[in-house]
Amino acid sequence: MRLPADLVTVLNAIRPAGRPRLAGGCVRDALMGLEPKDFDIEVQGITFDALHAILAPFGATDVVGRSFGVIKLRLGTAEYDFSLPRRESKTGAGHRGFAVTPDPLLSDAEAAARRDFTINAITCDPFTGEIFDPHGGQTDLRARILRHTSGAFIEDPLRVLRAVQFAARFDLTLAPETAALCRQMINTYRELPAERIWGEWDKWATQSTRPSRGLAVLEETGWLVHFPEIAALRGCPQDPEWHPEGDAFIHTQHCCDALVKLPDWRDSPPARRRVLLFAVLAHDFGKPATTAQSEVRGRLRWRSLGHEAAGGPLADNFLRRIGAPHATTEAVRPLVVLHLAHHHGTGEFNDAHIRRLARKLHPATIDDLCAVMIADSLGRPPLDGEESIALIEKLRTRAHELSIRANPPRPILLGRHLIALGHKPGPGFSSILDAAFEAQLDGAFANEETALIWLSNYLRTVRPPQS
Repeated sequence: MRLPADLVTVLNAIRPAGRPRLAGGCVRDALMGLEPKDFDIEVQGITFDALHAILAPFGATDVVGRSFGVIKLRLGTAEYDFSLPRRESKTGAGHRGFAVTPDPLLSDAEAAARRDFTINAITCDPFTGEIFDPHGGQTDLRARILRHTSGAFIEDPLRVLRAVQFAARFDLTLAPETAALCRQMINTYRELPAERIWGEWDKWATQSTRPSRGLAVLEETGWLVHFPEIAALRGCPQDPEWHPEGDAFIHTQHCCDALVKLPDWRDSPPARRRVLLFAVLAHDFGKPATTAQSEVRGRLRWRSLGHEAAGGPLADNFLRRIGAPHATTEAVRPLVVLHLAHHHGTGEFNDAHIRRLARKLHPATIDDLCAVMIADSLGRPPLDGEESIALIEKLRTRAHELSIRANPPRPILLGRHLIALGHKPGPGFSSILDAAFEAQLDGAFANEETALIWLSNYLRTVRPPQS
């Protein structure tokens, strides 16, 4: 594990007084061949005050976690958590209902027992590289198993949602005994504040390598009951000719996995990743309420007419309950409602249609919609979605040619143009500008020069605003 040079300097300063150990995620990631991003250090054999005295000369320290034995040290733009081994005992409901007692004399095994999963309970000597793994975390990593460290797991309901995002991020399978513990904790979900629920869902949405694993954990633990929009997808039938993969839950799992394999998703910033994965998760939320059998060309088929529009409010409700930011909800909704836009009509996209589509999608974009639609098309194995993807690429190409892939069209004619013609602002402005924008979307003009010509002709046919 390559450590930042400034962190190494600090660790050397601690070494004469205590035994620093790299702990948690940085050790797990290094063992998985990933580049660690955050470094947490647990220091044995030293008091809180002595540790703080050593750290303070190196940079700004935050001792807000004093009661937990935690000191945050800022070195330049980086921040490191230094903590003492600690004992925890349950004192009340929720993930904060603990009494925490720092204990610098705890053994490696005792200190590791308080951690949630065995893969997070591995520590490492930063100087020798020696690994301390009292709970078999390395074995579980190799087997891709997510297993609780001790019976204390049951005391913190947040750990179930952590299992969801860890399974999705690292493609892990939940150990049966851990799933059984989680089922005992179903009624503790209400103890969690929305911001903590969102924190785990956000990791699922921005860092997953196989998001279907997280959804499987929700089902295996029984915690799917807390997310009824997702739960309703299980058992929702789909026509086997179009969806040979199974029900809407299985389809959604495949779609989510397909999305995160797209370079377009992997290369996006977290904010866009979040919107796209939640849009794919929610794209069929409307199916359970709209799915029914009807006769098509002499045979009964499962159809879900109107499920796109029905899914919009359900996506809103789901995201609101898990604490999603308003900006995320606003971008996800139109992607859900319009995710079948490429299948409506003849398959030919005229320019006016594409401009209006971009306008309806805002604040999401046509590029966003294309990513969602491609994931949807790829989520029907063994079907490859070749025909649908060809339509999607046609839409994307034409939107690129119209310069509206990433942004909706903006009105060319504005109030200032009417004022420049000698008209005073008034009630008539809005109707004229609305008509102008509709004409622009229809392709009547594409720049300011031709827009002014259109405006002059239009004003001759309608009563001009008062001047």
